[in-house]
Amino acid sequence: MPSGAYIFGCEGLRLSEAERRFFTSANPWGFILFARNIENRSQLSALTTELRDSVGWDAPVLIDQEGGRVQRMRAPEWREYPPALDQMAMAGENAARAMYLRNRLIAAELFEVGIDVNCAPLADVIWPESHPVLRNRCYGSDVDTVVQMCLATEQGLLDGGVLPVLKHIPGYGRAVVDGHKDLPTVDVPRAELDALDFAPFKRLTHMAMGMTAHIVFPCIDDLPATTSPKAMAMIREDIGFDNLIMTDDISMEALSGTVPERARASLDAGCDIALHCNGDMTEMAGVAEVCGAMTPAMDIRAKRALSQRKTPTDVDISALEAEFRTLVAG
Repeated sequence: MPSGAYIFGCEGLRLSEAERRFFTSANPWGFILFARNIENRSQLSALTTELRDSVGWDAPVLIDQEGGRVQRMRAPEWREYPPALDQMAMAGENAARAMYLRNRLIAAELFEVGIDVNCAPLADVIWPESHPVLRNRCYGSDVDTVVQMCLATEQGLLDGGVLPVLKHIPGYGRAVVDGHKDLPTVDVPRAELDALDFAPFKRLTHMAMGMTAHIVFPCIDDLPATTSPKAMAMIREDIGFDNLIMTDDISMEALSGTVPERARASLDAGCDIALHCNGDMTEMAGVAEVCGAMTPAMDIRAKRALSQRKTPTDVDISALEAEFRTLVAG
């Protein structure tokens, strides 16, 4: 039977008995971890094992480990990295190699503790008005640079046995408010969006998974892309991204309605999976009830994504780390 069309978080450092029973019953396709779930290597390895045991298969375990402000695993237990845009400035002409190395090292740390999906890279194009919460997480203000850095990030993760998630489809760079708190609206002509904001995503449609942007483009629809059938059709048909698409966190205040209503609306619009991050059992039960199991088309895309998981390449991690430090030192 297909898994549930949702990814869930959990509350703490280990699963409670209630969480274990719920996950066994609800059968989510995957899980996502946050700082609240992370203490050290042994604890984190035990937690990822418990999560998979609860559903009885090698379900994907996701995390946001971009570097910069968005890194859930922190020092002293794990390496920390500067914001992507800052690192690119440090590395100069070696920016792509440094981005590859950064993500190969991140992947090694994730794989070691049982995490096999990282929510990166970002193909959002930076604009002068980009919100500060997003700006230095991004890779550049021109399409070629953004695509080059996304490809380097993707390859570093894949070589380390970790699947990437392309975000935020179809483009979040012009957002002037924080989508965790408000709904961004970008009122520019469609031709301009096609030429710039959407362009990196059109060149990265091979990637196994993508994550939506909670953002309104009035030239397409008055609904956020995540819950807009028109925007999702544009992503699938015009941009050409026909692989697995998950929502950004449906708990974010950019979306309206109850959390289960948001989840159902996203699937009705054309997303494959609703991502629910806060670990609230009542909300998760509601999401599971309204979303149900994956459809055959969703299941095919999900299996296609997971088929890209592979054993990490055999490398000297200490040598890669030394090279990385040399490159970002100038």
